[in-house]
Amino acid sequence: MGNKKKHNINLRDYGMFIALIVIVVFFQILTNGNMLLPMNISGLILQNSYLICISVGMFFCILTGNVDLAVGASLGFCSAVAGWLIVHKRVNMWPAILIVLLVGLAIGAFQGFFIAKLKVPPFIATLAGMLIFQGGSLWILQGHSISPFPPQFQSIASGYVLETVKVGSMNVFAFLCGVLCCAALLICEFRAYKKSKKYGTGETVLSFVIIKSVLFCAGILFITLKLATARGIPVILLILAVIVAVYHFIATKTVIGRHVFAVGGNKKAAALSGVKVDKIMFIVYTNCGLLAAFGGILVAARLNAASTTAGSGNELDAIASCYIGGCAAAGGEGKILGVVIGALVMGVLNNGMSMMGIGTDIQRVVKGLILLLAVTFDIYSKSKSSNA
Repeated sequence: MGNKKKHNINLRDYGMFIALIVIVVFFQILTNGNMLLPMNISGLILQNSYLICISVGMFFCILTGNVDLAVGASLGFCSAVAGWLIVHKRVNMWPAILIVLLVGLAIGAFQGFFIAKLKVPPFIATLAGMLIFQGGSLWILQGHSISPFPPQFQSIASGYVLETVKVGSMNVFAFLCGVLCCAALLICEFRAYKKSKKYGTGETVLSFVIIKSVLFCAGILFITLKLATARGIPVILLILAVIVAVYHFIATKTVIGRHVFAVGGNKKAAALSGVKVDKIMFIVYTNCGLLAAFGGILVAARLNAASTTAGSGNELDAIASCYIGGCAAAGGEGKILGVVIGALVMGVLNNGMSMMGIGTDIQRVVKGLILLLAVTFDIYSKSKSSNA
């Protein structure tokens, strides 16, 4: 038979990215070119920042094979606390933000205690949390929105970095960000290629790595040049980039990250191998509460109000983003970057259908069908690979 060298190209990892491009092109055509207008791209980032944030928190819950149904209510509650502190009590913005983040940690720890220590099923514990914190939001707000927030607070979710630094009509900072991102991507990709060649894992076809890198760099430059001709790089985009990078590192390079995957893969086996399952579950839900609090800050800053409807249904969007982004329905599998792609798919669908004048009823149907197809594909592909 002879030795045939096996090359590794995991095309499944790029399926949702390709789907995102197809969806964008589809709406670009149907909206007469409005989808990729610079200000619309900037608006997409601003509008979906909170969703990316809470989806990252939900990602770790789903890795364990569970969900956090209270993440939307926690977001709304923390948004209400921010409004009460900053608008009503005139607390300085930065101490108020710290308090809100601590409230989010406390919410996550509260739920994590019942899940990890008292063995309450996560579905029940977070369902109870959803009801509790929805009620708490209504109590704080007394049925009314709280506004306006100071301009400095609003700039967290609607400000731009070095907006006035331009050459002609192009923002210099945005252009430099695009170039630096491409350079970092190329370095990371070719380091990963060398490692995969050495150990026989990952993508070992050089031509594929080159094509992929060129396409990703083209996409990055396209987006950053669009932003450069608008108002530049949104402040929240840099914050989200840091959050995604930190949690990607935690998920892939740390002991805690490996333990979360192990718990989702097989909880009993993980416990037998020395993983402290209760500790991991507590950390995962505490972290989800923290990111829900940050999402609440972003929503309040974006809307310039703490609203009684803030966070309503956001837990479902976060769950859908994770599953659409490639997380396994049973847990133990998924990637942070896939979750970001999933959140962007949800955001593009919302934006594109709204631009076309499609009502929320049809929007919900479409998003539900896409979620169903994503999970069905995941289950089908796993069953085929297990039978192979």
